[in-house]
Amino acid sequence: MCRWFGRVLLYAALWLIGARLSAQIPFAFPTANHALYAGGQELQFLAPTAPEKPWTSGSFGCVRSDGWQMHEGLDIRSLQHDRRGEPTDPVMATADGTVAYISTKAALSNYGKYIVIRHLLEGVEIYSLYAHLSEIAPGLAVGQTAHTGQVIATMGRTSNTSERIGKERAHCHFELNLFVNEHFSAWFHKNLPGERNDHGIWNGQNLNGLDPLAILLAERDGKFSLLTFLRSQTELFRVQVRATQFPYLKRYAPLVLANPRAQKEGIAGYEIALNYNGVAFALLPRAASEMKGAGKYQLLNVNEAEYHAHPCRKLVVQHGGRWQLTDRGIKELDLLTY
Repeated sequence: MCRWFGRVLLYAALWLIGARLSAQIPFAFPTANHALYAGGQELQFLAPTAPEKPWTSGSFGCVRSDGWQMHEGLDIRSLQHDRRGEPTDPVMATADGTVAYISTKAALSNYGKYIVIRHLLEGVEIYSLYAHLSEIAPGLAVGQTAHTGQVIATMGRTSNTSERIGKERAHCHFELNLFVNEHFSAWFHKNLPGERNDHGIWNGQNLNGLDPLAILLAERDGKFSLLTFLRSQTELFRVQVRATQFPYLKRYAPLVLANPRAQKEGIAGYEIALNYNGVAFALLPRAASEMKGAGKYQLLNVNEAEYHAHPCRKLVVQHGGRWQLTDRGIKELDLLTY
């Protein structure tokens, strides 16, 4: 009896420890590959674009085409293979959430077959994306609840690119994103006439990626706050927009800052800080008396050091000693405020 009671206490203690750890670590690894936490084993965790390329080419950021091509996720290597060398790793939900989208037709996206799951943490919506899947878990459906660690798919090599992903670099492409605009489909039809949009609001252009590597590493170091992580993003540029009602303000209300003057006089626009991937992480309401210029967008500041470190999205450019928004930067703001 005493031994049995002792085991019960031990299991209870272990469960409590696990519960506390899971509370501190909201995002779990989406596969069984945890080599990121083994010092110097990044090449065992991430699949580079070619054998001679560094592991960083499989990570997030301006990591391809000599720093001029953006990669919005992590390419996590396979660990398990069948007799033909095909990956068989289970792909798991990174956190509790709701299945938002499933694409089963590989030919319709360079993601191949992919899944998007919506999560709500600290009042912030964040969307995980799992791509290049070979199979979707039987019974998985949009609207269904997914739990941390639940198997949602099997890793694969699917894509619509002309050059197929090789067996040697089979991986799960994993993203953590903020959702830009629920009116994306209408914006796409208006701004990109004649182009196909096979995925509606779940088109990758409507998901702005955060660095999952930075998040996973930050979690390991202690208690992680998604809101703090977002608010501490490095600013690439700050812009004034003459728009007062767009969905992002409601969806990401915790990122909207307080301004007593605008609250008293009325809001005429917003001053928005964006990181190098176009993520709007601080939105400050402005009164008419605080607004500058007359155009819809007014570029207020550019972090030159950040631009030179991460230029690949080409959202701003310097001409004749002056910084200005590029067409891509304007397009990003148009979608944000549509």
